[in-house]
Amino acid sequence: MDLKLLWKQRRTGFWNGILPYLGYVIQSGVAMVFLFLVIAFSAWYTSFVQNIPAEFPIRWIALLLLAPLVLFSSYRTYLLPADIVFLRPQEYRMQEYLKNSFARGIIYKSLGLLLVFVTLWPLYVRADLDARPFGWFIVFLLLWKGLSSYGAWQELRMVQVGAARGYRLLRWALAVLAVGAWLWQPPQRSVWFLLLLAVVYIVALRVPMKHRVAWERLIQVEQGQAGRVMRTLGWFVDVPSSGQKVSSRRWLSKLGSGLPWNAGKAYRYLITKTFIRTEVFSIVLRLVVLGMLLSWWTAGSYFGVGVYLFFLLLAGVQLGALRRSHSESFWIMIYPISGESRRSQVLGFIFHLHALAALLMWLPMLVAGVSGLSITGVALVLGILVIVIMRRSQGNKWLKEEEDE
Repeated sequence: MDLKLLWKQRRTGFWNGILPYLGYVIQSGVAMVFLFLVIAFSAWYTSFVQNIPAEFPIRWIALLLLAPLVLFSSYRTYLLPADIVFLRPQEYRMQEYLKNSFARGIIYKSLGLLLVFVTLWPLYVRADLDARPFGWFIVFLLLWKGLSSYGAWQELRMVQVGAARGYRLLRWALAVLAVGAWLWQPPQRSVWFLLLLAVVYIVALRVPMKHRVAWERLIQVEQGQAGRVMRTLGWFVDVPSSGQKVSSRRWLSKLGSGLPWNAGKAYRYLITKTFIRTEVFSIVLRLVVLGMLLSWWTAGSYFGVGVYLFFLLLAGVQLGALRRSHSESFWIMIYPISGESRRSQVLGFIFHLHALAALLMWLPMLVAGVSGLSITGVALVLGILVIVIMRRSQGNKWLKEEEDE
């Protein structure tokens, strides 16, 4: 069996199933919106670089932007559940199959990292009087990106789940520490410190027991990656449903448990638990936190209003994915809950969450004070308008889909 050819065939098969939907994505207007945002950001960024405020915290901004990109690692293996049986006899040769996933996972993420760094460089070199050399900065980012990706790959192979989580936290801490040391410390001192960190980390990775091929974990990760792609396409066009990762999140498990046990709240209970335990929660949480930071940073400017509305729109799109949850479940259809009640409960839940996200991202704009009160008020009014429009749009779309069925 040619394992390299098998990997290429599966990769081609997956993306051949995705390409037909891309035309609908482009027709939805997302390409024009993206182009408009790029042009608007370019104009604002050029003006900002030419008029950088005094004491601008460029090192903190660089740490905030670059550290997550150095950390981010994901791999597409295209493994299937049946491979546990049919490919296991080839386990001793699976390195031939998996090395393509490892290499492409590093290459594509490194290109994204370099794109952000090159975009950040004009601001960094003008705002930091002790800026690091361009070439050495790129070398540092690529080397630590490779080390972080290697660590993430070893985490997938670890036998104990607890060990994998612990090493993930260690990898995050070391990456933030490394980027911080490179930005704040003199080059000679930071190089020796980074070498010491890298050696200690590599030695530490040899301690936990590892599978030669962690079949179950790799298949679970692949299903999550594929499901994420399909859910993203689902924002623009109807696509086949795909499984998604479910997390217990015990610290939030009591939310929704106080709802009355009756038909009027039954679906509200279900959608609350669905939101807490699926990836929608973590995605929306990250969007809200990032939106709060950027709203605080750009408070008092019309660009800040645009940033606020952009993140509010993203949060609404993500929350809209809850509308499709359990849509193909047989049991939902036989419960004594009318379609109208189910629709109102879901849309009401999404509306309240969207309003909460809007409020949390709007509050940091108050740091602009009295001088920026008018702009802050405009942002609030436009935010409420976006929430109402998205609520009506989701309701009308749901009704149209039910009529088509």
